[in-house]
Amino acid sequence: MVRAAVLPAVDSPLEIVDIELPAPGPGQARVRLAAAGVCHSDLSLANGTLRVPVPAVLGHEGAGTVTAVGRDVTGVGEGDRVVLNWAPSCGECHACSRGEVWLCSDALTGAGRVHARLADGTALHPGLNVAAFAEETVVPACCLLPAPAGVPLTEAALLGCAVLTGWGAVRHAVALRPGESVAVFGAGGVGLSVLQAARAAGAGRIVAVDVSPAKEELARAAGATDFLCARDTTPGEIRALTGGRGADAAVECAGRAVSIRAAWESTRRGGRTAVVGIGGKEERVSFHALELFHWSRTLTGCVYGNCDPARELPLIAEHIAAGRLDPGMLVTDRVTLDAIPAAFDRMLAGRGGRSLVVFEG
Repeated sequence: MVRAAVLPAVDSPLEIVDIELPAPGPGQARVRLAAAGVCHSDLSLANGTLRVPVPAVLGHEGAGTVTAVGRDVTGVGEGDRVVLNWAPSCGECHACSRGEVWLCSDALTGAGRVHARLADGTALHPGLNVAAFAEETVVPACCLLPAPAGVPLTEAALLGCAVLTGWGAVRHAVALRPGESVAVFGAGGVGLSVLQAARAAGAGRIVAVDVSPAKEELARAAGATDFLCARDTTPGEIRALTGGRGADAAVECAGRAVSIRAAWESTRRGGRTAVVGIGGKEERVSFHALELFHWSRTLTGCVYGNCDPARELPLIAEHIAAGRLDPGMLVTDRVTLDAIPAAFDRMLAGRGGRSLVVFEG
């Protein structure tokens, strides 16, 4: 039996209970978690913005140590330090054949499998394949990536989502070039990672925008050269900071219609905006035809940083080793499983960066 945070039904409070994990079957591995980040995607699963079979064990951003492997597992073994990959690519679908593994049509098919059971035998599903809100988990071996040497497992947990997403948003989604300016809307865990990645990419002006003035110190520590509190005049303020033209690029990390529109308006003619935040269907953004023609801006979605995790993690590790990226500084709260609901509340209130569940041992 292991302790886990279980979502009994959509939009219901999480329950911290004991669950029964099976032995790893063919192609599977069992992992003892060192830490798991509390991501806004977990909140989106809990409140129904993203679909999940219930009851489910949530959590997708984690790292730990392999304790057992099932039959036919290659490439990973007992004692290996690993980062969880919640969206493994199949390598065979149309998207994968084009090299767009982050859009793999089969990446989340495993989220519907029976992952574990409650003490009364009730089947549990893994929220995003890996069920990281538990002391231990059993996952397909394809969901495991080698943890970079020299990075503590507690910090390596953040590589599985926040760091990879922020890195990819800068490197791939908006393809930021040295000297260019960028505006980052939302200074939570992913937003702080975007700021770090922009600084590592050699950006010129890096403008952080958040609804909370308390985020300024954290944003500047992550790489922001300027900080603005979000309001109706934000796009104009960003244009004023960038020679009247607007930023070369913008990254939106909140998933809100108003901030998506503001991010787009903050860029210059021909500017690029990437939407990283996951919003609900009610968040509707509108544009008129003339402005689309005149501004010639690009607006794109960004899934998992538009990254191939297996290829990108070694590159990210090099930047961590060189001191250009610091996963640990994204964390403002280290908590236990019982405190995940409070971490959700902090996200909803726009307080702090990443909350990190740290498991004993």
